[in-house]
Amino acid sequence: MKRTTGTYAISTTPGEPVWVFVPHPLPPSNPELAPEAYADLNHQAELALARLSGVSGLVPSVDWLLYSAIRKEALLTSQIEGTQATLTDLFDKEAGFAVSNTDDVEEVTNYLRAFRLVQDNLRDPNGLPISVRLLCEAHRVLLDGVRGAGKQPGELRRSQNWIGGTRPGNAAFVPPPADRVADLLGDLEQFIHDEAGTLPPLVRIALAHAQFETIHPFLDGNGRIGRLLIAALLEHWGLLAEPLMYVSGYLKQHQAEYYRRLSIIRTEGDWEFWVALFLEGVATAASDAERSIIAIASLIAADRRRLLEAPKASPASYRLFELLPMMPRFTIERVRQKLETTFPTATAAVKVLEDLGIVTEMTGQKKNRSYSYQPYIELLSR
Repeated sequence: MKRTTGTYAISTTPGEPVWVFVPHPLPPSNPELAPEAYADLNHQAELALARLSGVSGLVPSVDWLLYSAIRKEALLTSQIEGTQATLTDLFDKEAGFAVSNTDDVEEVTNYLRAFRLVQDNLRDPNGLPISVRLLCEAHRVLLDGVRGAGKQPGELRRSQNWIGGTRPGNAAFVPPPADRVADLLGDLEQFIHDEAGTLPPLVRIALAHAQFETIHPFLDGNGRIGRLLIAALLEHWGLLAEPLMYVSGYLKQHQAEYYRRLSIIRTEGDWEFWVALFLEGVATAASDAERSIIAIASLIAADRRRLLEAPKASPASYRLFELLPMMPRFTIERVRQKLETTFPTATAAVKVLEDLGIVTEMTGQKKNRSYSYQPYIELLSR
Protein backbone atom coordinates (compact mmCIF):
# COMPACT_ATOMS: atom_id res chain seq x y z
CA MET A 1 0.00 0.00 0.00
CA LYS A 2 1.38 3.37 -0.97
CA ARG A 3 1.31 5.96 1.82
CA THR A 4 0.85 9.70 1.54
CA THR A 5 3.53 11.67 3.39
CA GLY A 6 2.09 15.15 2.95
CA THR A 7 -0.32 17.35 1.07
CA TYR A 8 0.14 19.83 -1.74
CA ALA A 9 -1.06 23.40 -1.41
CA ILE A 10 -0.88 26.42 -3.68
CA SER A 11 1.47 29.17 -2.54
CA THR A 12 1.50 32.55 -4.22
CA THR A 13 5.04 33.62 -4.96
CA PRO A 14 5.93 36.83 -6.81
CA GLY A 15 4.95 36.27 -10.43
CA GLU A 16 3.33 32.84 -10.21
CA PRO A 17 1.29 30.50 -8.02
CA VAL A 18 3.16 27.23 -7.28
CA TRP A 19 2.38 23.87 -5.72
CA VAL A 20 4.23 23.44 -2.41
CA PHE A 21 4.59 20.29 -0.30
CA VAL A 22 3.45 20.29 3.35
CA PRO A 23 4.62 17.13 5.17
CA HIS A 24 2.45 15.16 7.60
CA PRO A 25 3.78 15.02 11.18
CA LEU A 26 6.05 12.12 12.15
CA PRO A 27 6.06 9.17 12.59
CA PRO A 28 4.87 7.78 9.23
CA SER A 29 1.37 6.28 9.29
CA ASN A 30 -1.17 4.62 6.96
CA PRO A 31 0.75 2.32 7.00
CA GLU A 32 3.28 2.64 9.83
CA LEU A 33 6.94 1.91 9.07
CA ALA A 34 7.40 -1.80 8.42
CA PRO A 35 9.80 -3.19 11.10
CA GLU A 36 11.07 -5.89 8.72
CA ALA A 37 12.31 -3.08 6.45
CA TYR A 38 14.73 -1.73 9.08
CA ALA A 39 15.26 -4.29 11.89
CA ASP A 40 18.33 -6.03 10.48
CA LEU A 41 19.99 -2.85 9.17
CA ASN A 42 19.31 -1.10 12.48
CA HIS A 43 20.92 -3.98 14.38
CA GLN A 44 24.04 -3.82 12.15
CA ALA A 45 24.30 -0.04 12.61
CA GLU A 46 23.91 -0.26 16.41
CA LEU A 47 26.62 -2.96 16.55
CA ALA A 48 28.97 -0.80 14.45
CA LEU A 49 28.39 2.15 16.81
CA ALA A 50 29.06 -0.05 19.86
CA ARG A 51 32.34 -1.28 18.32
CA LEU A 52 33.32 2.31 17.54
CA SER A 53 32.67 3.36 21.16
CA GLY A 54 34.83 0.44 22.35
CA VAL A 55 37.79 1.12 20.09
CA SER A 56 38.18 4.73 21.26
CA GLY A 57 40.03 3.36 24.32
CA LEU A 58 42.97 2.44 22.07
CA VAL A 59 44.46 5.92 22.20
CA PRO A 60 45.69 7.70 25.33
CA SER A 61 43.45 10.72 24.72
CA VAL A 62 39.95 10.66 23.24
CA ASP A 63 40.46 14.40 22.57
CA TRP A 64 42.87 13.46 19.78
CA LEU A 65 40.16 11.46 18.07
CA LEU A 66 37.52 14.14 18.57
CA TYR A 67 39.83 16.82 17.19
CA SER A 68 40.07 15.03 13.84
CA ALA A 69 36.57 13.46 13.71
CA ILE A 70 34.72 16.73 14.29
CA ARG A 71 36.87 18.49 11.67
CA LYS A 72 36.20 15.74 9.13
CA GLU A 73 32.45 16.01 9.72
CA ALA A 74 32.63 19.82 9.40
CA LEU A 75 34.63 19.51 6.20
CA LEU A 76 32.51 16.81 4.55
CA THR A 77 29.13 18.34 5.40
CA SER A 78 30.39 21.65 3.94
CA GLN A 79 31.73 19.90 0.82
CA ILE A 80 28.24 18.50 0.13
CA GLU A 81 27.19 22.15 -0.25
CA GLY A 82 30.06 22.94 -2.62
CA THR A 83 32.74 24.17 -0.22
CA GLN A 84 36.21 23.43 -1.66
CA ALA A 85 38.32 23.54 1.53
CA THR A 86 40.54 20.59 2.51
CA LEU A 87 41.58 19.18 5.86
CA THR A 88 45.08 20.64 5.34
CA ASP A 89 43.52 24.08 4.76
CA LEU A 90 41.77 23.76 8.12
CA PHE A 91 44.94 22.70 9.94
CA ASP A 92 46.87 25.54 8.23
CA LYS A 93 44.34 28.14 9.37
CA GLU A 94 44.57 26.86 12.95
CA ALA A 95 48.37 27.02 12.71
CA GLY A 96 48.16 30.65 11.59
CA PHE A 97 49.43 29.91 8.05
CA ALA A 98 48.09 31.71 4.98
CA VAL A 99 45.31 29.82 3.17
CA SER A 100 44.16 30.64 -0.34
CA ASN A 101 40.44 29.83 -0.11
CA THR A 102 39.77 31.79 3.07
CA ASP A 103 35.99 32.03 2.51
CA ASP A 104 35.57 28.26 2.24
CA VAL A 105 37.71 27.64 5.31
CA GLU A 106 35.61 30.19 7.24
CA GLU A 107 32.45 28.23 6.35
CA VAL A 108 33.96 25.03 7.75
CA THR A 109 35.18 26.87 10.86
CA ASN A 110 31.67 28.27 11.38
CA TYR A 111 30.25 24.75 11.23
CA LEU A 112 32.73 23.72 13.95
CA ARG A 113 31.56 26.65 16.09
CA ALA A 114 27.89 25.79 15.51
CA PHE A 115 28.60 22.15 16.38
CA ARG A 116 30.30 23.15 19.65
CA LEU A 117 27.44 25.49 20.52
CA VAL A 118 24.91 22.65 20.19
CA GLN A 119 27.11 20.19 22.07
CA ASP A 120 27.78 22.64 24.93
CA ASN A 121 24.05 23.28 25.33
CA LEU A 122 23.20 19.57 25.36
CA ARG A 123 25.89 18.85 27.98
CA ASP A 124 24.99 21.78 30.23
CA PRO A 125 22.14 21.01 32.70
CA ASN A 126 20.97 24.61 32.17
CA GLY A 127 21.55 24.58 28.39
CA LEU A 128 18.90 24.49 25.69
CA PRO A 129 17.56 21.05 24.72
CA ILE A 130 17.32 19.98 21.07
CA SER A 131 14.77 22.51 19.89
CA VAL A 132 13.89 25.00 17.19
CA ARG A 133 15.53 27.69 19.32
CA LEU A 134 18.83 25.78 19.57
CA LEU A 135 18.87 25.07 15.82
CA CYS A 136 18.26 28.78 15.14
CA GLU A 137 21.20 29.67 17.43
CA ALA A 138 23.40 27.19 15.52
CA HIS A 139 22.20 28.65 12.21
CA ARG A 140 23.17 32.16 13.33
CA VAL A 141 26.73 30.95 14.01
CA LEU A 142 26.88 28.91 10.79
CA LEU A 143 26.16 31.88 8.50
CA ASP A 144 28.07 34.48 10.53
CA GLY A 145 30.19 36.54 8.11
CA VAL A 146 30.22 34.00 5.26
CA ARG A 147 28.21 33.19 2.10
CA GLY A 148 24.58 33.36 3.16
CA ALA A 149 25.22 36.06 5.80
CA GLY A 150 22.48 38.15 4.12
CA LYS A 151 19.93 35.32 4.36
CA GLN A 152 18.43 35.91 7.81
CA PRO A 153 20.97 34.02 9.98
CA GLY A 154 19.29 32.54 13.04
CA GLU A 155 15.77 33.23 11.75
CA LEU A 156 13.12 31.01 10.22
CA ARG A 157 12.47 32.07 6.65
CA ARG A 158 9.75 34.59 5.92
CA SER A 159 9.58 33.90 2.19
CA GLN A 160 9.20 30.94 -0.15
CA ASN A 161 12.36 28.99 -1.00
CA TRP A 162 12.91 26.16 -3.46
CA ILE A 163 15.44 23.46 -4.40
CA GLY A 164 16.82 23.18 -7.93
CA GLY A 165 15.67 25.35 -10.84
CA THR A 166 15.80 29.10 -11.21
CA ARG A 167 12.46 29.93 -9.57
CA PRO A 168 9.70 28.06 -7.67
CA GLY A 169 7.82 27.39 -10.93
CA ASN A 170 10.58 25.20 -12.42
CA ALA A 171 12.10 23.89 -9.15
CA ALA A 172 12.79 20.21 -8.39
CA PHE A 173 11.11 20.66 -5.00
CA VAL A 174 9.22 23.50 -3.31
CA PRO A 175 9.09 23.24 0.53
CA PRO A 176 6.10 24.37 2.61
CA PRO A 177 5.10 28.05 2.65
CA ALA A 178 6.84 30.27 5.22
CA ASP A 179 3.71 30.68 7.36
CA ARG A 180 3.64 26.92 8.03
CA VAL A 181 7.31 26.50 8.97
CA ALA A 182 7.09 27.29 12.71
CA ASP A 183 4.18 24.85 13.29
CA LEU A 184 5.86 22.09 11.27
CA LEU A 185 9.09 22.50 13.25
CA GLY A 186 7.02 22.44 16.45
CA ASP A 187 5.61 19.04 15.37
CA LEU A 188 9.16 17.82 14.65
CA GLU A 189 10.37 18.98 18.07
CA GLN A 190 7.46 17.12 19.67
CA PHE A 191 8.38 13.93 17.77
CA ILE A 192 12.00 14.21 18.97
CA HIS A 193 10.93 14.54 22.61
CA ASP A 194 8.08 12.00 22.51
CA GLU A 195 9.31 9.06 24.59
CA ALA A 196 6.22 6.95 23.93
CA GLY A 197 7.23 5.83 20.42
CA THR A 198 8.45 2.31 19.68
CA LEU A 199 10.82 3.12 16.81
CA PRO A 200 14.55 2.57 17.44
CA PRO A 201 16.58 5.77 17.96
CA LEU A 202 18.55 5.48 14.69
CA VAL A 203 15.32 5.15 12.72
CA ARG A 204 13.94 8.21 14.51
CA ILE A 205 17.10 10.15 13.59
CA ALA A 206 16.64 9.18 9.93
CA LEU A 207 13.02 10.38 10.05
CA ALA A 208 13.89 13.63 11.85
CA HIS A 209 16.67 14.51 9.40
CA ALA A 210 14.48 13.92 6.33
CA GLN A 211 11.58 15.87 7.85
CA PHE A 212 13.87 18.81 8.62
CA GLU A 213 15.15 18.84 5.03
CA THR A 214 11.58 18.72 3.70
CA ILE A 215 10.53 21.68 5.87
CA HIS A 216 13.70 23.54 4.76
CA PRO A 217 13.13 26.20 7.43
CA PHE A 218 15.99 28.56 6.54
CA LEU A 219 16.90 30.51 3.42
CA ASP A 220 20.38 28.93 3.45
CA GLY A 221 22.30 26.29 5.41
CA ASN A 222 19.45 23.76 5.72
CA GLY A 223 21.59 20.78 4.69
CA ARG A 224 24.35 21.52 7.19
CA ILE A 225 21.96 22.22 10.09
CA GLY A 226 19.99 19.07 9.19
CA ARG A 227 23.18 16.99 9.34
CA LEU A 228 24.24 18.71 12.56
CA LEU A 229 20.88 17.52 13.94
CA ILE A 230 21.97 13.93 13.17
CA ALA A 231 25.14 14.34 15.26
CA ALA A 232 23.20 16.00 18.09
CA LEU A 233 20.59 13.23 18.21
CA LEU A 234 23.25 10.48 18.20
CA GLU A 235 24.51 11.94 21.47
CA HIS A 236 21.07 12.92 22.83
CA TRP A 237 19.79 9.34 22.50
CA GLY A 238 22.96 7.77 23.89
CA LEU A 239 24.07 6.02 20.70
CA LEU A 240 27.54 7.57 20.74
CA ALA A 241 28.98 9.26 23.82
CA GLU A 242 31.40 11.30 21.71
CA PRO A 243 31.07 12.48 18.08
CA LEU A 244 33.67 10.06 16.69
CA MET A 245 31.80 9.36 13.45
CA TYR A 246 31.40 11.51 10.33
CA VAL A 247 28.22 10.28 8.62
CA SER A 248 28.47 13.18 6.14
CA GLY A 249 31.31 11.27 4.47
CA TYR A 250 28.90 8.51 3.45
CA LEU A 251 26.21 10.99 2.40
CA LYS A 252 28.74 12.92 0.30
CA GLN A 253 29.93 9.72 -1.38
CA HIS A 254 26.29 8.84 -2.23
CA GLN A 255 25.11 12.42 -2.68
CA ALA A 256 22.83 11.87 -5.70
CA GLU A 257 21.21 8.83 -4.04
CA TYR A 258 20.88 10.75 -0.73
CA TYR A 259 18.89 13.50 -2.46
CA ARG A 260 16.92 10.99 -4.57
CA ARG A 261 15.71 9.01 -1.57
CA LEU A 262 14.70 12.14 0.32
CA SER A 263 12.70 13.12 -2.76
CA ILE A 264 11.02 9.69 -3.00
CA ILE A 265 9.60 10.16 0.52
CA ARG A 266 7.62 13.13 -0.82
CA THR A 267 6.69 11.77 -4.25
CA GLU A 268 6.04 8.10 -3.48
CA GLY A 269 5.54 7.99 0.28
CA ASP A 270 8.47 5.58 0.61
CA TRP A 271 10.05 6.24 4.01
CA GLU A 272 11.61 2.76 4.18
CA PHE A 273 13.88 3.38 1.16
CA TRP A 274 15.44 6.45 2.83
CA VAL A 275 15.72 4.79 6.28
CA ALA A 276 17.62 1.88 4.70
CA LEU A 277 20.17 4.23 3.12
CA PHE A 278 20.62 6.12 6.38
CA LEU A 279 21.17 2.96 8.44
CA GLU A 280 23.65 1.62 5.88
CA GLY A 281 25.39 5.00 6.07
CA VAL A 282 25.68 4.89 9.87
CA ALA A 283 27.06 1.33 9.82
CA THR A 284 29.60 2.22 7.11
CA ALA A 285 30.63 5.52 8.71
CA ALA A 286 31.07 3.85 12.12
CA SER A 287 33.20 1.06 10.61
CA ASP A 288 35.29 3.61 8.67
CA ALA A 289 35.83 5.65 11.84
CA GLU A 290 36.79 2.48 13.73
CA ARG A 291 39.41 1.58 11.09
CA SER A 292 40.69 5.16 11.12
CA ILE A 293 41.11 5.10 14.92
CA ILE A 294 43.04 1.81 14.75
CA ALA A 295 45.33 3.24 12.04
CA ILE A 296 45.88 6.49 14.01
CA ALA A 297 46.58 4.55 17.22
CA SER A 298 49.13 2.35 15.39
CA LEU A 299 50.91 5.31 13.77
CA ILE A 300 51.14 7.29 17.01
CA ALA A 301 52.29 4.24 19.03
CA ALA A 302 55.03 3.44 16.48
CA ASP A 303 56.24 7.07 16.37
CA ARG A 304 56.19 7.31 20.16
CA ARG A 305 58.29 4.15 20.41
CA ARG A 306 60.89 5.63 18.03
CA LEU A 307 61.00 8.81 20.08
CA LEU A 308 61.41 6.96 23.39
CA GLU A 309 64.31 4.98 21.92
CA ALA A 310 66.05 8.08 20.51
CA PRO A 311 69.21 9.06 22.44
CA LYS A 312 68.63 12.81 21.89
CA ALA A 313 64.97 12.85 22.99
CA SER A 314 64.21 15.37 25.74
CA PRO A 315 61.23 16.08 28.01
CA ALA A 316 60.32 18.97 25.66
CA SER A 317 60.32 16.68 22.60
CA TYR A 318 58.06 14.18 24.44
CA ARG A 319 55.64 16.98 25.35
CA LEU A 320 55.68 18.28 21.78
CA PHE A 321 54.95 14.81 20.42
CA GLU A 322 51.86 14.51 22.62
CA LEU A 323 50.56 17.79 21.13
CA LEU A 324 50.96 16.72 17.48
CA PRO A 325 47.58 14.96 17.00
CA MET A 326 45.83 18.26 17.86
CA MET A 327 48.49 20.49 16.26
CA PRO A 328 49.53 18.66 13.07
CA ARG A 329 50.86 21.85 11.38
CA PHE A 330 52.95 24.30 13.41
CA THR A 331 55.78 26.82 13.66
CA ILE A 332 58.53 26.85 16.27
CA GLU A 333 56.92 29.97 17.77
CA ARG A 334 53.66 28.06 18.26
CA VAL A 335 55.59 25.21 19.93
CA ARG A 336 57.33 27.74 22.18
CA GLN A 337 53.94 29.15 23.26
CA LYS A 338 52.32 25.75 23.75
CA LEU A 339 55.23 24.37 25.79
CA GLU A 340 55.69 27.69 27.61
CA THR A 341 59.41 27.44 27.07
CA THR A 342 62.28 29.30 25.40
CA PHE A 343 62.84 29.53 21.65
CA PRO A 344 66.06 27.42 21.74
CA THR A 345 64.31 24.67 23.74
CA ALA A 346 61.36 24.66 21.31
CA THR A 347 63.76 24.58 18.33
CA ALA A 348 65.68 21.64 19.83
CA ALA A 349 62.42 19.73 20.51
CA VAL A 350 61.28 20.19 16.91
CA LYS A 351 64.70 19.14 15.60
CA VAL A 352 64.53 15.82 17.49
CA LEU A 353 61.20 14.98 15.79
CA GLU A 354 62.45 16.19 12.42
CA ASP A 355 65.63 14.08 12.62
CA LEU A 356 63.50 11.02 13.41
CA GLY A 357 61.34 11.72 10.33
CA ILE A 358 58.21 12.17 12.46
CA VAL A 359 57.66 15.77 11.32
CA THR A 360 58.72 17.42 8.06
CA GLU A 361 59.78 21.01 7.42
CA MET A 362 57.66 22.42 4.58
CA THR A 363 59.22 25.74 3.45
CA GLY A 364 62.90 24.90 2.82
CA GLN A 365 63.74 28.30 4.33
CA LYS A 366 66.21 29.16 7.08
CA LYS A 367 63.71 31.46 8.84
CA ASN A 368 59.93 31.37 9.50
CA ARG A 369 59.91 27.65 8.96
CA SER A 370 56.73 25.58 9.26
CA TYR A 371 56.32 21.90 10.02
CA SER A 372 53.84 19.12 9.37
CA TYR A 373 53.00 15.78 10.97
CA GLN A 374 52.46 14.55 7.42
CA PRO A 375 51.76 10.78 7.84
CA TYR A 376 49.02 11.64 10.34
CA ILE A 377 47.42 14.23 8.02
CA GLU A 378 47.54 11.76 5.13
CA LEU A 379 45.82 9.11 7.26
CA LEU A 380 43.03 11.53 8.16
CA SER A 381 42.64 12.75 4.58
CA ARG A 382 41.95 9.30 3.12
